[in-house]
Amino acid sequence: MLDGSANRRVVVSRAAGLHARPCVAIATTVRRFQAKVKVCCGRRSVDARDVLQLLSLGAGEGTELLLVAEGSDGEQALEALQTLFANDFDLPPDRPGCP
Repeated sequence: MLDGSANRRVVVSRAAGLHARPCVAIATTVRRFQAKVKVCCGRRSVDARDVLQLLSLGAGEGTELLLVAEGSDGEQALEALQTLFANDFDLPPDRPGCP
């Protein structure tokens, strides 16, 4: 880990995993900050501002992700993301067959 970076671990709790709406919510949240934020899933690391890269992780329910931020407002960016995950991306509850 580089100096000046911060990290948090989060778990995907949506039954449908990180589908389009949660990925858009992550990217939109990160874009409010200047920090560079990466989402790590296993050995893969993607730019949290890029919806397509987030989707490419294929993170399903129960997947643990590592969020890594570098920059002066990195801690604030991670706090906002942690809250987003805790609030289930401010989306309605998963329903069978309706991600």
